[in-house]
Amino acid sequence: MAAYKPVDGSPIKHCGIWSLPCSRHIVRLIAAAFSGALRRSFGQVLWGSSFGGCWGRSVADIFQEVDEEVRREQLQKLWQRYGHFAIAGCILIVVAVGGWRGYDWWQAKKAAESGAAFEAAVALAETGKHQEAEAAFAKLATDGTASYRTLARLREAAELARTDKAAAVKAYDDIAADKSAGQAIDELAALRAGFLLVDTAPYSEIRARLEPLTGADKTFRHSARELLALSAWKSGDMTAARQWADMIITDPQSPEGTRSRAEVLGELIAASGKG
Repeated sequence: MAAYKPVDGSPIKHCGIWSLPCSRHIVRLIAAAFSGALRRSFGQVLWGSSFGGCWGRSVADIFQEVDEEVRREQLQKLWQRYGHFAIAGCILIVVAVGGWRGYDWWQAKKAAESGAAFEAAVALAETGKHQEAEAAFAKLATDGTASYRTLARLREAAELARTDKAAAVKAYDDIAADKSAGQAIDELAALRAGFLLVDTAPYSEIRARLEPLTGADKTFRHSARELLALSAWKSGDMTAARQWADMIITDPQSPEGTRSRAEVLGELIAASGKG
């Protein structure tokens, strides 16, 4: 609704911040009401009481327009005072969402690049290009994403085992000592190191390495028990070999292949007459 304008043409404006009109508004309202009363009396003389009712309603319209003008001015002042905070908040939200989405895109891009590099290194290893594969895995272990770095370190150690078992054992030991990869990866690396040493290291060293992996809650307990039984048998400790073989045989969760090999080892120990 348009703001009321008096006879002189100047619009009514609110001077304060409260909903009540200021003194200037009140003076104009009194003048308008008085003028309206004169017009209403004159109209009643000429056209009857219905004309006066129309002028009475016009005074109520004036008050309504003034009230709307007051509300508009209050909202305008609020916007002038706090509008820049609202705009800044909107900008911050847009920037935060954009940064988050950009980071997700960058992470996905790096993961895709690391995956492609890992597949290329595996292809090199499968085609017999072990030195090239070892170098590719070593590069990925440094530059790849977190998950591919761990996988690349395991594959690099496996490639090293073809040419340098001591270096491979050290690589597996480093992975097992790095707790950031998770317990399962640590135990797998320790198991792989023990597997490389089972033919050359004394039983005492193999036991120190693998016995912590034989608990009932350990993922690779069956393989660790089998390696310990084999190491004890190679070292001539038939009592320890029988102990580990029996543990495998009596465990209902032991894989069939592992149990079968433990039974064969038990027969060899029995045949030797030392167990």
